[in-house]
Amino acid sequence: MLPIGDDNSDRTVTPFVNYLLIAMNVAVFVFFQGLGSNERFTYAFSTVPAEIVSGHDVATTVTIKDPVSGEVAGTVDLGPTPIPVYLTLLTSMFMHGGLAHIFGNMLYLWIFGDNLENTMGHLRYLIFYLVCGIIAGLSHVFTTVVFGGNPYLPSLGASGAISGVLAGYLLLFPRRRVRVIVFRTVQEVTAIWAIGIWFAFQLISGLGVLGSGSQEGGVAYAAHIGGFIAGLILVKFFAAGKPRYRFA
Repeated sequence: MLPIGDDNSDRTVTPFVNYLLIAMNVAVFVFFQGLGSNERFTYAFSTVPAEIVSGHDVATTVTIKDPVSGEVAGTVDLGPTPIPVYLTLLTSMFMHGGLAHIFGNMLYLWIFGDNLENTMGHLRYLIFYLVCGIIAGLSHVFTTVVFGGNPYLPSLGASGAISGVLAGYLLLFPRRRVRVIVFRTVQEVTAIWAIGIWFAFQLISGLGVLGSGSQEGGVAYAAHIGGFIAGLILVKFFAAGKPRYRFA
């Protein structure tokens, strides 16, 4: 179920913060990451759980194992991080691992982010987005340590922050019509289905990954789940008191 649009008939505010976030993600991926080819920059500004836990930069070579076979799939050279390591919780939110990764994230942000900005206002939406992303990153760090994942494996992407956006959208607009592609046909479903099915997949997949104790080279489902839960909790505070705040 791939979302391609939603009902924006009640939007009264130009979502320039959402546009700016999308532009920043694309610009970082194209100009700084070199469409994913600049590994030195990517690894330097990604979130490394071991660095967040210790508070110190780690420069080492990390061995990545295949999550299924357990065989060595490659290595990652962690170069020096030129900023305080805690800031990588922010910088990693604007980097992606490939074209499919950034396309999927920006598609979801384009469709669902403008409605939250319209409800919260520009500044509140920006803070909400960043806070959800930081909490998502910390969730990944926490589960990596607790469940024995590789603490030196870097993580990156806007998925955690966007998960918070999806949660906020779900809570504010559960019955909003969303256009989706299902089995090569375009249909309309309510947001509770479009986003609910997405979250169920994240939860089931995440429990499988964490249960196996292996997070080598996989998706940081804990970040998605952590960002989503953060969005569910924080949306009421960030939307409260705004004229367009409602559950509908």
